[in-house]
Amino acid sequence: MRDIIIVGGGPGGSATAKFLAEKGYDVILYEKRQEIGAPKRCAEGISLGGLERLKLNPPANCIRQKINGARIYAPNGKFVEIDYGKDNGYILERKVFDKWLAEEAARKGAKIQAKTNIKEVLKEDGKIVGVKGEFFGKEFSERCKVLVAADGIESKISRLAGLNTTCNPLLVDSGVQFEMTGIEIEDPKKIYLYFGNKIAPRGYLWLFPKGKDVANVGIGIIGNSEVPAIDYLKKFIESKSELRKGSILEVNAGGIPVGGFLKKMTLDNFLVVGDAAHQVNPIHGGGIYEAQFAGRIAAEVIDEALQKGDTSEKQLNKYNIEWWKQRGIYLRKVEKLREV
Repeated sequence: MRDIIIVGGGPGGSATAKFLAEKGYDVILYEKRQEIGAPKRCAEGISLGGLERLKLNPPANCIRQKINGARIYAPNGKFVEIDYGKDNGYILERKVFDKWLAEEAARKGAKIQAKTNIKEVLKEDGKIVGVKGEFFGKEFSERCKVLVAADGIESKISRLAGLNTTCNPLLVDSGVQFEMTGIEIEDPKKIYLYFGNKIAPRGYLWLFPKGKDVANVGIGIIGNSEVPAIDYLKKFIESKSELRKGSILEVNAGGIPVGGFLKKMTLDNFLVVGDAAHQVNPIHGGGIYEAQFAGRIAAEVIDEALQKGDTSEKQLNKYNIEWWKQRGIYLRKVEKLREV
């Protein structure tokens, strides 16, 4: 029997695995895709302070661009510029960063297994005791003391476990992003944000530089928009001479949770982290830091529970309490700003 099984190899799952493996636990992480980190699903930005708080020091090959400021455009085209005076954040290469984080978890003692489809959550007397999955056509069952769902916004594992993590459709933005090259960027050390309901209904457009002429150019808009996000993005790019001549290297699209934080993220022997728990910043939809921070809290709570020999919902409820205390209250205030 494993101490902990984690399903999902994004930042939340890998961080949880790393923090638990550091404490000496027998941890295995299953990822359904054939490669950790691919395809990427975000604009790839993270603050330097966030990494420092998590005590993570990614190697240079994880970092595409250092950022020291931002330019924020209002609907009328006017902008405010923020200059931090020093490097304050990174644009990551998510495919590299996610794999590095999983490698770090493995180095600490966790076992990582990609291309594994977890089909069933095993229960005895109504309590979770493990999972049933498939690896290259061979089915297997594995028992654990605690199961962690870190499998993204639609979280099949939470649903199978019996925890309702359904997103309110009004709190899921529709996002599309192009990684573009051959474009002109005025200052590659700044990120560019564009607001206005005419160009991005209840959302915004972004340009996150990954070099002097490479950037993630994307949009997130209200999920029930009659006009698809891709149409707004293409129109925006065509309106910018510095962008329209560029080439598209990669396309990413999907739902972005922007609120609807869960009050209940635990069951007996079970908890959920990251996008699966809607743990994102409601303004910009960023979830890399939030998922890893939640993973750290989860690891601390699981550690205490296993030391006590009590992984009941009552004991694991400390995760709900601590997450809301340390991040949830702040993020709910941010969510209210979005509602204004």
